[in-house]
Amino acid sequence: MGEAKRCLVTGGAGFIGSHIVDRLLDEGHTVSILDNLSSGKRENIPANVPLYPMDLSDDLTPLFMRERPEIVFHQAAHVSVSVSVREPAFDAKTNILGSINLLEACRKFGVKRVVYASSGAVYGEPQSLPLREDHSTLGISPYGISKWVVERYLYYYRHQFGIEFVALRYANVYGPRQDPHGEAGVVAIFSQKLLNGEEAVIFGDGEQTRDYVYVKDVAWANWIAMDVNLPSQLDPAFNVSTQIQTTVNVIFDQIKQHTGFSRPRQYGPFRAGDVTHACLSNEKIAVYFGWKPEITIDEGLKETVEFFKARKT
Repeated sequence: MGEAKRCLVTGGAGFIGSHIVDRLLDEGHTVSILDNLSSGKRENIPANVPLYPMDLSDDLTPLFMRERPEIVFHQAAHVSVSVSVREPAFDAKTNILGSINLLEACRKFGVKRVVYASSGAVYGEPQSLPLREDHSTLGISPYGISKWVVERYLYYYRHQFGIEFVALRYANVYGPRQDPHGEAGVVAIFSQKLLNGEEAVIFGDGEQTRDYVYVKDVAWANWIAMDVNLPSQLDPAFNVSTQIQTTVNVIFDQIKQHTGFSRPRQYGPFRAGDVTHACLSNEKIAVYFGWKPEITIDEGLKETVEFFKARKT
């Protein structure tokens, strides 16, 4: 798809970013990575890929002068919803001000396109499901708000300086390399804990639903986004999702089956800032990208458990 390009992946040592790096390398592109390694891991990336262990708020001039990226995949972010609720200023500093600093570097060094990791959290409480891209964007967590604000800055930089962008609003991404510690994705947490024979707490009653999309399908969507031709009047925000609702209880039960865990579910209180039900329409990305998820939830959960099992042995 198009000629080889020089690509920079922010957060490229992280869960989703490292899979994007893998896809770009497989397709013959030149890749460099910006990652402060606060959650990313060197082991996630090939040894021959240049890694700049920097913050988004640092002076990015030396990196851009050396690498001269044409395409920037902006994955780096503070991703904890609960921390964003407790510390909204920290969330904004990292996700909004850090992104502006990155966009200034893109402007100065002639980056052609930014592919941005946005989130289904921009929509807030759903008025109807599945959520379409034209749904209201009234985020109910500072994290969701910060993701939406960066989309608006991307629009400004396109309007003012001609930097193209695509914003990919991720559903709940899961898969190998997801961090099972702290506030990570529920799939990674359950996989690790159940393999270790530990109790895994389900927040709330477990009947809340999410739209779980496999990380390699997400990496594929990012790869398409770097070259896709879009109508100039189109809002370039796209959901990346399965358009299928799955309860947390079902996720737990399927992981339990793959791990051989025998004990029953354990429940805890609901978390502040969480929506009850989420499901994102993927009709728009199917039309303009020709993208549809290829990995079923059962296949993806099995591969994820196998990854954590291999790491454990």
